[in-house]
Amino acid sequence: MFSQLAFQVFEQSIKDYHVHDNVDQPVNNPYPKEKIEHLLYLKNWIDTVQWHFEDLIRDPQIDPVAALALKRRIDAFNQERTDMVEYIDSYFLQKYKDVAPKETAKINSESPAWAIDRFSILALKIHHMREEAVRTEASPEHRAACQAKLDILLEQRKDLATAIDDLLADIASGDKYMKVYRQMKMYNDEALNPVLYQNKK
Repeated sequence: MFSQLAFQVFEQSIKDYHVHDNVDQPVNNPYPKEKIEHLLYLKNWIDTVQWHFEDLIRDPQIDPVAALALKRRIDAFNQERTDMVEYIDSYFLQKYKDVAPKETAKINSESPAWAIDRFSILALKIHHMREEAVRTEASPEHRAACQAKLDILLEQRKDLATAIDDLLADIASGDKYMKVYRQMKMYNDEALNPVLYQNKK
């Protein structure tokens, strides 16, 4: 199943990141560029770095100038995350390009890659919640609460995996069809963000 492959790649990315646990470390993608695993690994790596950016910027002692620089990096990674989703959807569009949708075919509320995006974030939640559930210096109450949350996250993983695999099967059979709506983000575009284009005058 595709979901099993994807989650294994996500876990590998998370494991590799935490060898050094540094937001500035370079990505060392082990998969060939022509493989979907390459896109999945890079997608999760971006999510993992972003996860740790979000931790850093919540430091109450952070220097305001450093916080602004970090916010700029977060914005840049958000754009990369969106780009990666579109690359993954392009992979599926190409894979299923010869499938003729049935007359009764319906479109899904989200594309495969946006569901995979949530799956990648879920892998990070599971990893870090599992760490908290066994953190020895934490109180027994804390560990128990985190274990309860982890149990729910694991159930979500099962449900989301099923939904992703079912969606891909439906697209392959022609029961559903997909479209890719390019993310028309405006805040990074100097021609669309009023703050940016007014400052250029």
